[in-house]
Amino acid sequence: MLSAAQLLDELMGRDRNLAPDEKRCNVRWDHETVCKYYLCGFCPAELFTNTRSDLGPCEKIHDENLRKMYEKSSRFMKEGYERDFLRYLQSLLAEVERRIRRGHARLALSQAQQNAGVPGPSGKNEEKAQVLTTKIEELVVQIEELGSEGRVEEAQGMMKLVEQLKEEREQLSSTPSTIESFAAQEKQMEVCEVCGAFLIVGDAQSRVDDHLMGKQHMGYAKIKATVEELKEKLRRRSEDPEKDERGKKEKEDREREREEREKKRKEEEEREKEREKEREREREKERERERERDRERERDRERDRDRRRRSHSNSRHSSRASDRRRSRSRDRKRSRSKERDRKRTENVQNYCLFSKYIYLLKWHKHGLYFSVVFFILKFEFFFLGGGGFKYFFLFFSFFFHL
Repeated sequence: MLSAAQLLDELMGRDRNLAPDEKRCNVRWDHETVCKYYLCGFCPAELFTNTRSDLGPCEKIHDENLRKMYEKSSRFMKEGYERDFLRYLQSLLAEVERRIRRGHARLALSQAQQNAGVPGPSGKNEEKAQVLTTKIEELVVQIEELGSEGRVEEAQGMMKLVEQLKEEREQLSSTPSTIESFAAQEKQMEVCEVCGAFLIVGDAQSRVDDHLMGKQHMGYAKIKATVEELKEKLRRRSEDPEKDERGKKEKEDREREREEREKKRKEEEEREKEREKEREREREKERERERERDRERERDRERDRDRRRRSHSNSRHSSRASDRRRSRSRDRKRSRSKERDRKRTENVQNYCLFSKYIYLLKWHKHGLYFSVVFFILKFEFFFLGGGGFKYFFLFFSFFFHL
């Protein structure tokens, strides 16, 4: 029975898991991963799956196309694959023949024991049952003595022991029938000369047919037939000495070709490794460029944040400066307004004083009284603020005092 992977290989090919851009693996029939037994006919691991003779799964490639290529090549039956295959099949047959001999020896020993009357397992069981009966009788006597002495608890414990011994004796008495029936069946057994299995003599034909069509029986039958066929083929080839000479020469040529192919394969692997390293370096450079772009973007974002912070700080400074300018402008306006109010007040005072002077000059023209009045006016000018008329009135006062 093929595994799931082998079934998929047959349906979709061995390169089913490769990506479209990956290189396909072109395996030759002489590659080490190819099963050489399968090239010679069949792989024995496929014959006994899930049987007592299961050889385990074969991990190598089983490809029908590779086998056809091998059969069509000029090196068919010249690589020594057939001889290796024959030796392996002969080792399997030697194992099954040992099994057949052991089966015959077992049946012969069983038949000899029955003919000589050697006591089997049933006689041993009878002896054990007799010993148990004697022990049970002794325990019953002890139980009666304990009961008469009034030691009831000890008597009950011994009764449980008696019950256990009785159950064991019953089991021994029931065993001989099973053993005897098995021995009766064993007398009617025989060994299959192909696969070494035990068969019942005179069994139903359907069971015999099932055995003959079984995987294990058919597998060993196929191995025997293949061994005979390979022996005949190899015998015919060995009878022609010229073919042997040509075979040796061809084998040497094949060895050289194999060495050259192996050398080319290693060189190809080295080149593939170098290409892979180059691709890895390119990927690393691309990752480094991507990291550099990330760092550049981070620096740009940092510069933007700095500009926004400076702009916000400048806006605060400009706002404060404009506030200071507005405050100074308001102070200057208030100062000019006060100066205008002061000059206006001074002019009004000057006008009032001048009016008083004219009035007094008009009505008081003589004597000391005029001088007193004028002195009062002069006092008002000097101490109450007469502005630009102070010097004028000073001059006038001096003139009239003369």
